[in-house]
Amino acid sequence: MAYILGILFGIMVIRYAWLQLVQGDNLAERMREQVGLDFAIQSPRGTILDRNGREMAVSVMTKSLYVDPNHVKDPDELAANLAPLIDMPEQEILDDIQVGGGFVWIKRRMEHDEYEKVRAMIREHEYTDCLGFRDEAKRYYPNDMLAANVVGFVGTDDKGLDGIEQGLDSLLKGEVKEKFLTTDRQNRPILDSIFSNQRSYQGEYCKSVQLTLDSSIQFIVEQELDRAMAENNPKGITCVVMDPKTGEILAMASRPSYNPNRFWDYQPEVWKNKAVSFIYEPGSTFKSVVAAAALQEKVVSPNQVFVDPGYVMVSGRRIQNWSGTSFGTVTFTDVVKQSLNTGFAQVGLRLGAQKLTEYAKIFGFGTPTGIELPGEESGLLFNPDDMRDSDTATMSIGQSIAVTPLQLVTAMSAIANDGILLKPHIVKTITNADGSVYEEKGTTEVRRTIESATDKTLVGLLEQVVASGGGKKAAVKGYRIAGKTGTAQKIRPDGTGYMDGRYIASFCGFAPVEDPRVTVLVIIDDPGTGNYYGGQIAAPVAKRIFTQLFRYMHIEPSSDPFAGMNQKAATTKPKTTAGYTGNIPEGKVVVPDFSGKSLREAAQLASERGLSCDPEGSGYAVSQSIPANTLVDKGTSVTVTFQSSG
Repeated sequence: MAYILGILFGIMVIRYAWLQLVQGDNLAERMREQVGLDFAIQSPRGTILDRNGREMAVSVMTKSLYVDPNHVKDPDELAANLAPLIDMPEQEILDDIQVGGGFVWIKRRMEHDEYEKVRAMIREHEYTDCLGFRDEAKRYYPNDMLAANVVGFVGTDDKGLDGIEQGLDSLLKGEVKEKFLTTDRQNRPILDSIFSNQRSYQGEYCKSVQLTLDSSIQFIVEQELDRAMAENNPKGITCVVMDPKTGEILAMASRPSYNPNRFWDYQPEVWKNKAVSFIYEPGSTFKSVVAAAALQEKVVSPNQVFVDPGYVMVSGRRIQNWSGTSFGTVTFTDVVKQSLNTGFAQVGLRLGAQKLTEYAKIFGFGTPTGIELPGEESGLLFNPDDMRDSDTATMSIGQSIAVTPLQLVTAMSAIANDGILLKPHIVKTITNADGSVYEEKGTTEVRRTIESATDKTLVGLLEQVVASGGGKKAAVKGYRIAGKTGTAQKIRPDGTGYMDGRYIASFCGFAPVEDPRVTVLVIIDDPGTGNYYGGQIAAPVAKRIFTQLFRYMHIEPSSDPFAGMNQKAATTKPKTTAGYTGNIPEGKVVVPDFSGKSLREAAQLASERGLSCDPEGSGYAVSQSIPANTLVDKGTSVTVTFQSSG
């Protein structure tokens, strides 16, 4: 009996050791499968909002179906049962099974009714060991194309592939947490799993982003770009609206664009955000920076006289005016107003290559702005040591350099902001999953570009561009707007010269001059209607955008365009001289009475008479350097003093 008991005890020990040491892991896994299920639970991706809290990108949780090929007993039967429920060919399901291994996706991000049907089929045919579901977030863009180039889109693995989705992917991305759920034979939760919230995981680390964009302003801009596309038939249009006092981007749009909900239906070329990734020669819009440098370095003054022969030869290169004609004797104010290439070429040569390049860098050209968007270009600047006189002259008129739209609107905003350059930003606030603030973006001052007094003089010149110069089609009645137009030939793709008849038209300006609230840049790439001047096709688009922005932002008019004008004239009008009664000789003009006029009206009146208006102050005209009705030479500059009503 002792021997028999010993043998039986030995067999029991060996069996126990076999089950524990050899088959232990397998038996434990079988037990785990019998009493519960492993769940990989994913939290939704963080939400993207505009500055007013409107949703621009949201995530919803969906079920994705996978197969474990190692546990499929009858592939043909499984494919036949599954195919009609998920609207997939049987052969495609069989191909997935034949991949082998322990995990293969069959259909991702299923609709809810599909999920319910497949779940019922799994229970009915007992496919629990080879078919399963995992939670995945599905990204949805409720505004379709609105701000698509800014927001971007997400790929199938919750990975941001463009725009803010890519730039802040590490913060927005959802989390995956592995959980074990105790269930009965019907896969229903039991014990503590009944009371747990493991099926709905909101995440602990994924964050939401609030942008500086205003959806309403974005809609206004994109609506006007669609209209401009129809009118001018260009290759593309880009527009940026910035708050010059904070550096916040209020709108950023490009055409053509795409719907991020179906990004795969579009060519990758239209995914790009051209405001940061497109470099081009700015043309005359860059002259505002050249004028700033010249005024700051005191190589020119507003009343300085230039002789415009219509063209100049620099290092064997001919530089002529946009009109191809000569304007004769003009002041620097007229050079800016009429965007005369000959005058700016002379100014650029006086500055020299070193100073010209230095100020370009001071205004932010040649380096990325550092905005929170992927793919930003730095632009191109000459090495001043390698520049010939012809390079300096062409750079002075906005050629031989390359900039991004964002760099240009940032530089113009610096002029609007009393000469202080700010870092542009498009992210306002980043919040944690629990609603607390993770990071709040504020105004970042980069540097002062020019002195305040110089900036005020420059603003006065740019205001006259819109009041009576090349940008007058951007003017909005009752409002003071400053800006600059631009027209530049397109460079050949191989960089060997310019393409005939291919241009980029633009306008960049800010308003209202007395308290700038918005800076607007409009760039029309390669218009197809034959009219390619920035003052003719880009300025009107800017005007329509300005008009709607003034209304939406409740910006009051700079002056009363109606009764207030007459009342002001009555209270400030000085004693006038008797009217000139003699014959007016050729080349002579009669000085008009500017009293009571706004700056824009005075500039327009002077232009109509063939005179140059040199403004001082702001508000309404109270005095002028040459009395009214005086006979003077055509082109004479009249200094007009303005005072505000206060």
